[in-house]
Amino acid sequence: MSLRAVRNPVFVPRGAAPSRRMAGASAFVAITALLFAAGVAATAQGCLAMAEMPAMAMPGGWRMDMTWMRMPGQSALAANAAFAAMWIPMMLAMMLPAVAPPLWRYRVAVAAAGGGQGGWLCVVAGLAYFCVWGLIGLLIHPFGCAVATVLMQSPALARSAPAAAAIVVVLAGLLQFSAWKRRRLACCRATEIPRPYRHADVMTAWRYGGRLGLHCLGGCAGFTAALLAVGVMDWRAMLLATVAITGERWLSGGEYVARVIGGVLIVVGGGLFVAMCAFA
Repeated sequence: MSLRAVRNPVFVPRGAAPSRRMAGASAFVAITALLFAAGVAATAQGCLAMAEMPAMAMPGGWRMDMTWMRMPGQSALAANAAFAAMWIPMMLAMMLPAVAPPLWRYRVAVAAAGGGQGGWLCVVAGLAYFCVWGLIGLLIHPFGCAVATVLMQSPALARSAPAAAAIVVVLAGLLQFSAWKRRRLACCRATEIPRPYRHADVMTAWRYGGRLGLHCLGGCAGFTAALLAVGVMDWRAMLLATVAITGERWLSGGEYVARVIGGVLIVVGGGLFVAMCAFA
């Protein structure tokens, strides 16, 4: 028996560890792809269902969809739950491509620190991340319903709503140039997992996922506001937001990419504002 075998009672053959890493990476990619596909399918179904519902004609020539209105006999709690049932799959489809790399880096860091349950802890972190987005959806819906009620009761405000939506898009573009956005984006693009979050336990994984969700929530505040302004269930707006968020996280020179996206938002919002004013 060799000296190396004596010093290492549990002998691991050469190449076994890389094989386990490859198996873990394959499982991570497969699960991520399945969750993304499920989110896209559920979101597409929600968009189709929303398209079949009659929208309310509003002063100013625009229509308000049923997202911010209760069905006859529907309670506020039931309406909020119905919105969450659409919001959470939508966030899964939109944010999973952007958050997958940080979650994988977390799994690798936990495994390197001696955590044998890196896969399950990664799941816990992912759940915490999307719980942040789910909570913000539950907070957004009552606010959106209140705004919709005001617009339905005030024709003057309803006529100005399209122009206000265009201004929100412009402000979202300006936010892309701010130092606040740069700090949030740097946190989302960081490749190093802070040492306090490398402990292999469930509470640490939950805190890391929540922390990551809050950073992403801040970094995507402009995109979220623009999406809500132009139509939360508009699949074209969702697709563009997904591409923009993923691009500024994945591509090299993320800060430059964010500014390019900001410029596009400013131009689009400005064009919408001019068009609304011309046809007012």
